[in-house]
Amino acid sequence: MRFDDRFLEELKARLRPSDVIGRTVKLKRQGREYVGLSPFSKERSPSFFVNDDKGFFHDFSSGKHGDIISFLQETERLSFVEAVQRLAGEAGMQLPAEDPQSAEREAKKQGLTDWMDLAQKWFAANLRRSVGKAAREYLEKRGLPEDQWERFGLGYAPNDREGLKNALIQRGARPGDLVEAGMLISPESGGAPYDRFRDRLMFPILDARGRIVSFGGRAMNPDDRAKYLNGPESPLFHKGATLYGLPEARRILGAESRGEQGIIVVEGYMDVIACQRAGLPAVAPMGTALTEEQMERLWRVSAEPVLCFDGDAAGLRAAYRSIERSLPLLKSGRSFRFALLDAGQDPDDILRDKGAPALRHALSETRPFIEVLFRREAEAEPLDTPERKAGLKGRLRQAASAIQDKDLAEQYRRDLFERFDALFPRQQQQQQTFQQGGRPGPGGRWRGPPPKLGQTAEGAQAMQALFRSIEPVAAALAHGAVDDPERMDDHLEAIARHGFGDPALDGLAQELVRLRFSGQSLDSAAIRRHLAHSGHDALMHEVEKAAAKSGAPFLAADKPLGEARIRWSQAFDALTRVAALEQALASAKSDAHKAFDNSAFTLVKAERDALRRAIKTGTIWEDAASS
Repeated sequence: MRFDDRFLEELKARLRPSDVIGRTVKLKRQGREYVGLSPFSKERSPSFFVNDDKGFFHDFSSGKHGDIISFLQETERLSFVEAVQRLAGEAGMQLPAEDPQSAEREAKKQGLTDWMDLAQKWFAANLRRSVGKAAREYLEKRGLPEDQWERFGLGYAPNDREGLKNALIQRGARPGDLVEAGMLISPESGGAPYDRFRDRLMFPILDARGRIVSFGGRAMNPDDRAKYLNGPESPLFHKGATLYGLPEARRILGAESRGEQGIIVVEGYMDVIACQRAGLPAVAPMGTALTEEQMERLWRVSAEPVLCFDGDAAGLRAAYRSIERSLPLLKSGRSFRFALLDAGQDPDDILRDKGAPALRHALSETRPFIEVLFRREAEAEPLDTPERKAGLKGRLRQAASAIQDKDLAEQYRRDLFERFDALFPRQQQQQQTFQQGGRPGPGGRWRGPPPKLGQTAEGAQAMQALFRSIEPVAAALAHGAVDDPERMDDHLEAIARHGFGDPALDGLAQELVRLRFSGQSLDSAAIRRHLAHSGHDALMHEVEKAAAKSGAPFLAADKPLGEARIRWSQAFDALTRVAALEQALASAKSDAHKAFDNSAFTLVKAERDALRRAIKTGTIWEDAASS
């Protein structure tokens, strides 16, 4: 039986060498490779290496080197045909038929590939001619220099119904072959075929072996109905199995020496190009959500590919769709991470505005799959009643059970339920303190042994804020501190002791103080990104809502910076004054401290109460202005 190169390359692309070889050799990950004891000789120190990116194994003790086919031939004494048949069964591939028609189809595909190559050359030439002026201006506006056009095979399809058709027919092409390859459209009503791509910036789409199998075109006319247009399904091109930019991404991964780097999935051609120009191995699906077949291809390259989305509502919906489709396929060594960019920003924008280091940094700040999964379920509906909280718990249980790997499903169930418990720390604290003999104190707070909640204080406080209102004045102070971090510099010790006047914001206050003491020069945008990635994004959302009710003058966009800082400091001083008065009153009530006589006690209490009322009613802003 004969196997053509296309079949063998597809077979090897579907199976990771570490998975196949790992069934025989105990492998341990070491950087970008796997290492184990040689299966061909006796040794005590491992010298057998497997590289998934390059698709081979190498044994230094015996000098043997090869791919998964030769590995089975060496270790199991199989013939070449037997090894291919074994691996094809594992990969779910049907063996090619042993008939002349199969060879004829393969030759036909090769012919179509040749016409694709000629079409790309024609498009590339047009980009540099006068007809491609608008496309060149567009690339210049997008910050893509001319010396990069050839690297990515860019071109231009003129606004001509038969431009490409005539050019290829002059070279000997038949219209029917060009229709089959997706370059021409054959009208359903009859008539001569015409060019599919017209007045579009052209992007060649390559298969895993680096051969052009289709094209994508970006419309130059803003009134065109389809901004981006991909070629149709064809003998060469299957949308659901193809990832734009994969060959170049694999080359970057193979050359990458800075450490472990996962492949990144972005949303468009220009985003892929931006990432690859910055040295990041990025790919994109063909204008649709990731398919199961595309996920399998990604996992053959990286154990945890990074899915990159805008951080806005549309980006989150796309991330959630990816979660839904990938959940059943997760297993140990096969998951995803998420990079959620600032709303309105995509990789191409970041590269153009801030440069390659900023893009690499933005895409290095990723979140684990389970965190985004939990966020999806927690945001499905308000959690303000026992019924809705029970509904969340049911959704979490259902999400975990969707994972087909039973061991992983159990781990997810446990982790998701721990996160569920962290949503309601007050309830747990009250229940645990009651069981341990605690008692409620002033304001409904409980005294007694602290609860063991199994999560960080910051995370508990952030999630707690979702379920109870935050004092508007306290929220305004926190909001103002994030907007203008320098406001805190004269008050860092006081913020560390007293926070912003609401216990729900204590974790946020401590994190902001830590950032200012760290010496990092972070502006408001950088602080917001840090807070989002450290689990405070939900809390900041609640802070902004509460601050909007405060009427704080220092949050007004038209307020001069100097005046805003003064008003913020005055409000903060009022809150710390309340804290000091509270402490003085508590000392006066203690048997060990007789700090005041009755009249002094009454005056301090009256001042405390007046400040409380001013904070509660918002008249604190008027008092601060008059002072």
